[in-house]
Amino acid sequence: MLSGVPGSPYTRKMVALLRYRRIAYQLVASSSGVPGLPMARPHLLPTFYLPGPDGALQAVTDSTPLIRRFEAEHAGRGVIPADPALAFIDALLEDFADEWLTKAMFHYRWHYAADIDKAARILACYLGAPHDDESLARLAAAVSQRQIPRLRYVGSNPTTAPVIEAGYLRVLGVLEEHLRHHHFLMGARPGSSDFAFHGQLTQLVQFDPTPMALAVAHAPRVCAWVALTEDLSGLEVGEDGWFDGGDLPASLHALLCEVGRLYAPVLSANAQALADGATQVHATVDGQVWAQQAFPYQGKCLAWLRRDHQALDAQARTRVDRILAGTGCESLFTGL
Repeated sequence: MLSGVPGSPYTRKMVALLRYRRIAYQLVASSSGVPGLPMARPHLLPTFYLPGPDGALQAVTDSTPLIRRFEAEHAGRGVIPADPALAFIDALLEDFADEWLTKAMFHYRWHYAADIDKAARILACYLGAPHDDESLARLAAAVSQRQIPRLRYVGSNPTTAPVIEAGYLRVLGVLEEHLRHHHFLMGARPGSSDFAFHGQLTQLVQFDPTPMALAVAHAPRVCAWVALTEDLSGLEVGEDGWFDGGDLPASLHALLCEVGRLYAPVLSANAQALADGATQVHATVDGQVWAQQAFPYQGKCLAWLRRDHQALDAQARTRVDRILAGTGCESLFTGL
């Protein structure tokens, strides 16, 4: 069982994954958990209710380790490539979608008036029982008043807005070119990164007016891919469906260059700020100033990526380093 709502990109990520993997699930449409079941701390969506070591139900929220847990517990149709080098690239792209592309999602939703109006009114309808027009209007106002100040957590502000928006357009263009030739990021079958991108893009290209119009104008393949990835339960895949980790397409290299251009400098600067006990992150991203509040969770993300890079055997690590060379991503793993 899990609780979540359609406006949560991480809920959409995990529901699409469950459908593809043909794992039975029960979705409770709720943004506040399920009465009588444990509450997650912190409260995030989606919340899964899964047995802990003692058999009692626990509230579990982090999508990345959940995907790995399901890989261990459910056989067949896995989303982690068997090649450890390709699996690492997949994990890096998953992290980029979860932690950087969400900056674009949150920015567009709560920065532009038309997007704020649509999100506040519709997201309010996900909250609890039916409401009359007056109470719904009050609830919509409360939603926007709660969410707009949270822009600082993802790094959306007047300084960073041009970087976020230019980056979103470039990522759309790279994905559009990739999908011109390939079904998924990892080849003929989806990896964990495909579902991470899908989750964020369900909001960016299917819901929020400003980024959706950009996607329709510039990336029709991406729009179609997001819709099709919603339910891949009927897709039959073979074990040979992954890319060759030694011969990745140029379009995937281009996507990794965007990770190095947009995400790597923020991750590194955030880690330094946390190490220094600073509350603000200052970096140069795409040649422009970046400033945001320090984010402890993304410090953990970098630590996990570095841990997994170090855990690779020497041959796989060499192949990963060769793939990342020149993308900007290599800066995250050098000098350690």
